[in-house]
Amino acid sequence: MSPSSSEPRLSHRARKRFGQNFLRDPGVISRIVRAIAPRPGQRLVEIGPGQGALTEPLVDAAGGVLEVVELDRDLIPGLRVQFFNYPHFVIHEGDALSLDFAALRGEGEPLRVVGNLPYNISTPLIFHLLTARESIADMHFMLQKEVVDRLAATPGSADWGRLSIMTQYHCRVDALFVVPPEAFVPRPKVDSAIVRLVPHAELPSPARDEALFADVVREAFGQRRKTLRNNLKGRLSGEALEALGIDPSRRPQTLSVAELVTIANHLAGETP
Repeated sequence: MSPSSSEPRLSHRARKRFGQNFLRDPGVISRIVRAIAPRPGQRLVEIGPGQGALTEPLVDAAGGVLEVVELDRDLIPGLRVQFFNYPHFVIHEGDALSLDFAALRGEGEPLRVVGNLPYNISTPLIFHLLTARESIADMHFMLQKEVVDRLAATPGSADWGRLSIMTQYHCRVDALFVVPPEAFVPRPKVDSAIVRLVPHAELPSPARDEALFADVVREAFGQRRKTLRNNLKGRLSGEALEALGIDPSRRPQTLSVAELVTIANHLAGETP
């Protein structure tokens, strides 16, 4: 996966180290923009605009106001030329993993974040954005389909794990549609998909200590084939799990977000 982009307007070879595959299918681009439904007055931020395929319809729909984050310095001159007549088009040069999205929002409207994310940064970037969730209205990402499957997974499925749980703790997750390899240049070897993440206005199952909750999830899924009794034996006993109404012989992938929050809240000293 890569920064999104159109059929090249300036010569640029996709860089493997940036995971670049440039989006060029106009039908797919139009469908993505319809799913995002940007409107003037909203604070849109595109991560990895690449050569601007998605950027152009986004900035037009947003009334000429758009901020983009681009790591590849070779692409930035082309973006400046392509969007020179948009005075409110802002380029942030650098790595989105290092950008303070809460500071970027400031006192303004919550951000709407979009992007075609490279596989190698998709998970850490989503976790980074979740730390700024109070400053974000929603997120629309193109990711490898296997990552979207994990984000939207349900308890008991093979894809249910730490990424699913931590994302769904903070957000509603909607897998929207699949994007085939032929929509890109060069063609990736896997399918991609569009996902929508909407931070919860109120957490359905709030953890008393979110850092502790994250630790519990990490430890519970440390060895997926082992039982909760084994994976959490350093935290609490099988008897304690039973007292919480959770069978200690269950595998971690069968637990819901709410059940894992129950365990973390018990460890934090909250009466279940």
